[in-house]
Amino acid sequence: MLIVWLCLLYWPIAPGIDNWVKDAIQPAGVARNVANSEKYISQRGAIVRGDTTVRQLAIVFTGDEYADGGEQIRKTLRQNRVPASFFLTGRFYRNPAFQTLIRTLKKEGYYLGAHSNEHLLYCDWTNRDSLLIDETRFRTDLNQNYAAMQQYRIRKQEARYFLPPFEWYNDTIAAWTRKMGLQLINYTPGTLSHADYTTPDLKNYRSSRVILQSIYDYEQRQPAGLNGFILLVHIGTHPARTDKLYTHLDELLRYLQRKKYRLVPINQLVG
Repeated sequence: MLIVWLCLLYWPIAPGIDNWVKDAIQPAGVARNVANSEKYISQRGAIVRGDTTVRQLAIVFTGDEYADGGEQIRKTLRQNRVPASFFLTGRFYRNPAFQTLIRTLKKEGYYLGAHSNEHLLYCDWTNRDSLLIDETRFRTDLNQNYAAMQQYRIRKQEARYFLPPFEWYNDTIAAWTRKMGLQLINYTPGTLSHADYTTPDLKNYRSSRVILQSIYDYEQRQPAGLNGFILLVHIGTHPARTDKLYTHLDELLRYLQRKKYRLVPINQLVG
């Protein structure tokens, strides 16, 4: 049932760092297993949630083709004094139109990570165990993503957490990621935040109000609320989607702050 739902949802389609950001950032640690005493939740080898007993969460932004929300997101985060994490493709890092934004995010201390080089689909939508690429293709593509990050002086050792393209992977992808000295992560299931890319012509379209309500409802109905959550939002979307979730980011952040959640970078949430 989960695979069917996901198929419908993803139909193809240093110096200068602010003190408040510095205080929120801790060095990335070695990935831990949910079976151990450390409190992770993992699925198919990817960490999908942090400690559910601690009232903190991480907002992660992913990007490939579009960055229309970049500057507004950055300003809103800054105004609310909130750290966040950005997982961007090699194409995004190399896009001349996005370089000023990336350099500013880096200067202001945000976590910048990898999201694959070419935003590849790793495995079949209907048969998740069926790979569409081999290990050589996977490694080459991901290394190209990290190579693109080097122009911003982002070292692989500083960006060990990798969020897969389409947020779609399997155990083999997670194992290949570990062989490269990295740790796969993914968004926490339960809300519709990741559906903010959908356009009105799609059957799975979700408006920003519906998406926000799914977050609020989950927070209120679940015993652990949003503790340990990895909440995914896109940094930009197709122009056909005019109802942009990022324009409601201030509302979301204020809600989370009223509920006494601490927002932290991904490497602090799961490190």
